[in-house]
Amino acid sequence: MSSQRLESSAAPGLTCDLLVIGSGAGGLATAVTAAQLGLKVVVVEKEPQFGGTTAWSGGWMWVPRNPLARAAGIDEPLDEALAYLRHELGAQFDEARARTYLTQAPRMVEFFRRRTALQFIDGNAIPDFHGRSPHAGTGGRSVCAAPFDGRRLGARLQDLKPPLPETTLWGMGIASGRELRHFLDATSSPASFLYVARRVLAHARDRLLHGRGRRLVNGNALVAALAASALEAGVQILTAHPARRLLDKDGRVAGAEVISPQGPLTIEAARGVVLACGGFPHDAARKARLLPHAGPDGLGHHSAASPGNTGDGLRLGEAAGGRMATGLVQAAALAPVSLVPRADGSTGHFPHLIERAKPGLIAVRADGRRFVNEADSYHDFMQGLLAATPPGEPVQAWLVCDRDFFRRFGLGAAKPWPMPTRAWRQSGYLRQGRTLAELAAACGIDAAGLAATVARYNAMAAAGRDLDFGKGETPYNRIQGEARPGQPNACMAPLQRGPFHAVRVVAGSLGTFAGLRVDTQARVLDAQGQPVPGLYAAGNDMASLMGGHYPSGGITLGPAMTFGFIAGHHAAGVPLEPPAPTPAPAPTAQPQPRTEEAIACTTTNSPR
Repeated sequence: MSSQRLESSAAPGLTCDLLVIGSGAGGLATAVTAAQLGLKVVVVEKEPQFGGTTAWSGGWMWVPRNPLARAAGIDEPLDEALAYLRHELGAQFDEARARTYLTQAPRMVEFFRRRTALQFIDGNAIPDFHGRSPHAGTGGRSVCAAPFDGRRLGARLQDLKPPLPETTLWGMGIASGRELRHFLDATSSPASFLYVARRVLAHARDRLLHGRGRRLVNGNALVAALAASALEAGVQILTAHPARRLLDKDGRVAGAEVISPQGPLTIEAARGVVLACGGFPHDAARKARLLPHAGPDGLGHHSAASPGNTGDGLRLGEAAGGRMATGLVQAAALAPVSLVPRADGSTGHFPHLIERAKPGLIAVRADGRRFVNEADSYHDFMQGLLAATPPGEPVQAWLVCDRDFFRRFGLGAAKPWPMPTRAWRQSGYLRQGRTLAELAAACGIDAAGLAATVARYNAMAAAGRDLDFGKGETPYNRIQGEARPGQPNACMAPLQRGPFHAVRVVAGSLGTFAGLRVDTQARVLDAQGQPVPGLYAAGNDMASLMGGHYPSGGITLGPAMTFGFIAGHHAAGVPLEPPAPTPAPAPTAQPQPRTEEAIACTTTNSPR
């Protein structure tokens, strides 16, 4: 055992069965599970509000063979999803952990559906990211947290981290799918206008009377439902309580010393401690070591994750004898991020997850040339940008669109018409030019290169085929796009009408993949591959099951929830059983996908 762990402490104390450090999906799923199984649980969170990056995410989880899909008649064998992972992960494929995940993830969903406040909507129309790969799913492998009534949290609603401001409308979260379409159609459809008007008025009333919106969606709904379930099961959630050191008792992790607003506080935990602190997206030193593009100071990587995720859990785990996983192909869940100037002088990080696939947008580097299929996943987009950036040059690109695209979709944090854009242009966040040449000058892009790229792209858009990068050729591309009458490619439209607009994107992420090595029970492993007694990891403190790959949306929150569920069972001493068999569906026609619920996958958390 490490000498950095506390043997004893004279600080005031609490006692519990299980201590969870961190309040995102992984931590809260562990806490709720353990409490439902009879344990006394305490959750500590370093930030003033609970929820972590999960509260900013899309709330999607990758769960093949989930109960909602099977109820809809989508009933694939486990080996199909396993074969997809085996192909996608290659040398990083861990069959034991993968089988455990694919077996227990559906059971996790059923557990929360039946025993907690958390409910789900299906993603039966959402495909896996890599549709050309063998065994890629075309739907039925995703679920999302259902909208949640924040009133169930009572006074603790004020302790819930609100959505990321730049992704909201006046602080109001907008759910992907049908709700997002209503907002996009509000100026052209009376029905959508009325829907949006009702949502905005209800949100304004809630903010006036209660200080924040109470209809919660996406990752905010996921955290709220988990927190409500935890509190109703007797879990104590302490915010503004950063963990400082782990306690050691007879060679076993048995609690932690945290810093409360009143001073040091010792929390003894008879069954152990769960590290769920969100990884290291804002730990400059570790980013410098594990993310080459971050530079020697680690500041070249701009994560959209919660600023409180500074590697605390990893340091605590390493001090207790745990070891970080090595050999991941990528240490972070990459995403293009734009840097958003805020009124208070700070900078927001906007993750570009959805608009890149819409028709009428291209991404170019300073030479004016495209470098990637813009409609591919955020992680693949960033991999393309990293590969296209010569050594020594900043990792950045420009998202470019015309007037028609901007009026319908907006660009980054700049909302579409009729929302005002003057402040975005004055701050330099949104660049504009009456012509492509003017836009190129405003951005520092090679004008001739941009003109040639747009001319070629427009010709390909008219023909409906991207000869350079295959945009719009996979199911994931197409569902992220927008099909229009007479338009042969849902992801392509010509850039024709000025003014033209652009936003700069830089290297960023939704979170990190590199974490502590764990076994199939979520127990942290030491240098010899043996469990550190009493120590678990969940969420992004746990080394990613995907080995640094990103095969589908929801591969962060799905494992976070599932291995939290597994850890809760292990800590409670309750064996995990295989999911109950589901009767085979009657032989009927394949159900039609519910595309109104699944136009865009924003996981996270994402989003992520």
